[in-house]
Amino acid sequence: MAKQITKKIKLQIPAGKATPAPPVGTVLGPAGVNLQEFCTKYNDATRDKMGDILPVEISIYEDRTFTFVIKTPPAAFLIKKYAKIKKGGTKGQNETVATLTKDQVKEIAEIKLPDLNCYSVEEAMKIIEGTARNMGVKVSE
Repeated sequence: MAKQITKKIKLQIPAGKATPAPPVGTVLGPAGVNLQEFCTKYNDATRDKMGDILPVEISIYEDRTFTFVIKTPPAAFLIKKYAKIKKGGTKGQNETVATLTKDQVKEIAEIKLPDLNCYSVEEAMKIIEGTARNMGVKVSE
């Protein structure tokens, strides 16, 4: 019989830098997960993406074992990275803080495609453009 999932936890952790300290420890500790084992497995799995913040979905089973799925970085994180800015505009689309080219938007869309609710890169580009617009990042032709 399949193991019973008792809890699902979602976290956003910098790639390759998970430690038993907060926020990882405070969330996984009460769930009974071996923190050091999780940190070691997560860091090994994300070593090639150093510097990125990655969402991770952790399934905890009744025998205190776990599995996790690493998602693609958040769209806002990728937009800030490609636009080379620290944060988006405070007034949303009424304030332009940076500009992205269509090619950069396409690159971000290709990275995000597996986690987005769409089937083609063109549809993913529209989603990324909307996110960028709301962050005050203009998309040039």
